[in-house]
Amino acid sequence: MKVLQINSVCGVGSTGRIAVDLYKTLEHRGYEGCIAYGRGIAPKGVNTIKIGNKVDLYHHVLKTRILDRHGFASTKATQEFVTKVKEYDPDIIHLHNIHGYYLNIEVLFKYIEEARKPVIWTLHDCWPFTGHCGYFDFVGCERWKSECHHCPNKRVYPESLILDNSIENYRKKKDLFTSYKNITFVTPSKWLAGLVKDSYFGSYDVKVIPNGINLDVFKPKKNDFKMRYQIENKFLILGVASVWDRRKGLDTFIQLSKELDSKYQVVIIGVTTKQKELLPDNIIGITRTDNVEELVSIYSAADVFVNPTLEDNFPTTNIEALACGTPVITYDTGGSPESIDSSCGMVVQKNSIERLIDSIKKIPEKQVIQDSCRKKAAEFDMWERFYDYIKLYEKFK
Repeated sequence: MKVLQINSVCGVGSTGRIAVDLYKTLEHRGYEGCIAYGRGIAPKGVNTIKIGNKVDLYHHVLKTRILDRHGFASTKATQEFVTKVKEYDPDIIHLHNIHGYYLNIEVLFKYIEEARKPVIWTLHDCWPFTGHCGYFDFVGCERWKSECHHCPNKRVYPESLILDNSIENYRKKKDLFTSYKNITFVTPSKWLAGLVKDSYFGSYDVKVIPNGINLDVFKPKKNDFKMRYQIENKFLILGVASVWDRRKGLDTFIQLSKELDSKYQVVIIGVTTKQKELLPDNIIGITRTDNVEELVSIYSAADVFVNPTLEDNFPTTNIEALACGTPVITYDTGGSPESIDSSCGMVVQKNSIERLIDSIKKIPEKQVIQDSCRKKAAEFDMWERFYDYIKLYEKFK
């Protein structure tokens, strides 16, 4: 059995690591895998197909920024990719994020329609069933349930600076995606599964398979992080994101830094150079790292991982922190609370900074709660969670 995964990145970021870990699980079970990706560099030892180049990327960005036609550029790059896919001849096509400035969805779904291969589609956000955005709940929009128009998230990823084509995008995506019936949808969270059932994908099968992580990699690790930053005697509050924006809760960390006393130290991973320069002096900002060992060290150094996301699917960062023995506090939004219980963290009311601060102060000492965090993380062992995908693949043998 040959499985082709398609994702924007390979081996980096949460979805990129998920694709590679699933690839390794396939190999472990004696099957053949390949990952097609659009941006960045793939890790060694992984069978891959690179889609497009920097010129294609820039053209796709330009078409998105001006015309709001994300997913409708990269025509030649996708045609060349389809030629390679025909040569590879997979038995199953597994889609992840097909947005990200690298793929033409019309060309892709024309091939899928012709090839008649079974498709597994793991949704990591809501982009496939909206006319523009990846998330909408945090702005209170429900137009996606009927038909997108006058998008309130036009200036949010994938950002359009000029036109609003959300109604045309919605209609085209609906026609493209629902024209092919042999698709099984997978969501990492029950929350997202509910949204899918309320969308134009409502008649399709939807299965919930939580994200898995490698517990042999993400585990408590001795480190000198606090010593390097001269914060040995401080309570380290950690936040991690690949992109920091309003939805991810950057403003919440800034507010925490103002209201907590000097006993506490806020550390944020994943900020841009510009964001780092604008942070208050009492916040340690670190730009994005794709070095997993470095990330494990920082998770392990933290006393608590705070995820004040206003809307998210099933944040892998939550379970990565737990696996490193660090308790998690998150808002009661999206699928973020689904990996947390009272043994390993707390869930607080969205946008309640008072309750968030109160929860931070109530978190037990690291050595007391560490084992409980690891025990909870074991529920998301990649070999078990990704075996659920293998069983799904095997239904199509």
